[in-house]
Amino acid sequence: MSREFPIGLTPPDWLARNLRPQRSPVNRPAVARAAVAMTLPLAIGLAAGRPEYGALASMGALSGVIGDTADAYRMRILNIAIPQLFGAVGITLGAAVHGHGWLAVAAVTGVALVSGMISTIGAVASVSGLLLLLNSVVGAGLPMPGPWWLAPLLMTGGGLLVLLLALLAWPLRSGVPERTAVAAAYRTVADLLAACGSDVPGAYENARHTVTQSLNESYDLVLAHRARHHGRSAELTRLLAQLNAITPVVEAAPAAHLSGRPLPPQVPEAVHHLAQAVETGYTGPIGLKLPDPAGEAARAVDHALRHASEVVTSPDVDAHGIDDRLGRPAALRVRTARATRDVALSAASWRYGLRLALCIGLAQTLVSTVPVPRSYWVALTITFVLKPDFGSVFSRALLRALGTVAGLVVAAAVLSQVPRGWWDVAVMLVLAPLIPALTPRGYGYQTAAITPVILLLSDTLNHQGTGLLLPRLVDSLIGCAIVLTVGYLLWPESWHTRVGARLADAVADASRYVEAAFGPDVVPAARARMRRRLYRDLSVVRTEFQRALTEPPPTGRRAAAWWPLVVAVERIVDVTTAARVRVKHGAGPPSQREVAHIALQLRELAEGLRDTEVLYPVRTDLTGPPDSVLEPLRQEVAAARAITSPGSDRPGSP
Repeated sequence: MSREFPIGLTPPDWLARNLRPQRSPVNRPAVARAAVAMTLPLAIGLAAGRPEYGALASMGALSGVIGDTADAYRMRILNIAIPQLFGAVGITLGAAVHGHGWLAVAAVTGVALVSGMISTIGAVASVSGLLLLLNSVVGAGLPMPGPWWLAPLLMTGGGLLVLLLALLAWPLRSGVPERTAVAAAYRTVADLLAACGSDVPGAYENARHTVTQSLNESYDLVLAHRARHHGRSAELTRLLAQLNAITPVVEAAPAAHLSGRPLPPQVPEAVHHLAQAVETGYTGPIGLKLPDPAGEAARAVDHALRHASEVVTSPDVDAHGIDDRLGRPAALRVRTARATRDVALSAASWRYGLRLALCIGLAQTLVSTVPVPRSYWVALTITFVLKPDFGSVFSRALLRALGTVAGLVVAAAVLSQVPRGWWDVAVMLVLAPLIPALTPRGYGYQTAAITPVILLLSDTLNHQGTGLLLPRLVDSLIGCAIVLTVGYLLWPESWHTRVGARLADAVADASRYVEAAFGPDVVPAARARMRRRLYRDLSVVRTEFQRALTEPPPTGRRAAAWWPLVVAVERIVDVTTAARVRVKHGAGPPSQREVAHIALQLRELAEGLRDTEVLYPVRTDLTGPPDSVLEPLRQEVAAARAITSPGSDRPGSP
């Protein structure tokens, strides 16, 4: 909703969404690591009489702080160490072409192409590509002190210092993040059960979204860890069994919610007890105090909870009997070969790589022909902003400009009032912790926190003082302008995103799920895996739509028009799961003809969403036995098809 300003002006919804800070708890250990990792190299450099060396190491630590987002220790190694290697390559290549004119332009543009393409692989590859390009831009724009190998060594050492600090507690807390994640998933399920039957608008839906995100994160942590142990770790096998055990409870929740009656408070309280047992590793008797179930939905919840209790408290788990639900990740060698092949053959990776290379090449050409002091900042701005996997490009350009202005205000106070030298250590001790503290709030807040830190380190290298401020603002605005014109407006996919195409795939998957839910020959584990994948895909679709909502018209308006259909598809999956649970616990099964009819309606809806450029009328008079277990599903499918009918208040195409 847009908010009213006191002077009577109302900002558009997309602008209000961009400026609204996100709620997120402060990661206190990450804040402490940032303070130490970025301050210590600076102090050592000053003590050794080489502050420029300390500044380079602190710059490397900054990249490590940005990547210090994982909870599991093994994931921290991937998130921090691998990008540091790419960053070392980047600074080496950039320094090699520094001062070589058009050779530097060609080299950095080529690095931008590679960086953009590998960024499409995944989260770690995206950060690696980011550091590869960032450091090559810095190396090509700033003269590096010492021999050629010193700058990459110092910057990599600074980043690895963050990793070392992050791993200090590993011997004492090995496996704790994974257990904590699984316990957190149990607690979100408890909140979901507490919201079943609630008449508070959106309470159940919000709780279900939280459960999906928590399960995704937990499976990612446990499966990524287990891939290295190939099922031999008893602890990981146990955690995976506990995750699988909560799945029937999640499946029973839609049936309980659709019954319209809240569950007794003892039910969510029992899940909280199970969560505590998971977190502490307790295997003794819990003694669940559950009321006698009344009705199919209550029996389903009761049965699922008792099964989960048996798994959680069982001291021994058979590794061969554990199904990974989402499938165990392939070996690293296989995944690397597959990712390389996908990047080389993917049109999407080539498009993004070319967009990034075009913008970087234009920026490097511009600053090579027009005298711009310390012009590397233009390319740095483009690199940070033109990251579609990090969010809306348009929004990031806007927030980058606003965040830079806020950061320059802080930098102006520091550079004008604080003398250079040991006072820099005290200032860094204050500014560095703000980066992990403000980053979860949003990109604009992160930019405001990073800008004064980078300017302080840059001044240690070039001693320009407040003379840095105005050029940095101009460079940032030039970089944002290049992104918005060359990297955004000139690419129709940016401002004419077919959000409906992504949703169409989810609808088609929902059709297959309906058939699998009531198919006679479908293995239960395969059905559960399909449901988990569908919920995960819908979570991605929801994220894509939320990003589109932050875009200005027409993209934001189209996303807003089709948002109700996203909710409708999620409800279809919920109702299908609820119907399956009811059949399992005593309700009459539907006929295969009835199932096929509903699946056909969903396939038709998916084909229409994928092919059409405008909203079109569809048939919504789905009929069937009124006492069938699929009657609620028919109503949801009819509602979803009705959403695609044109109305006076719905704009154009998806």
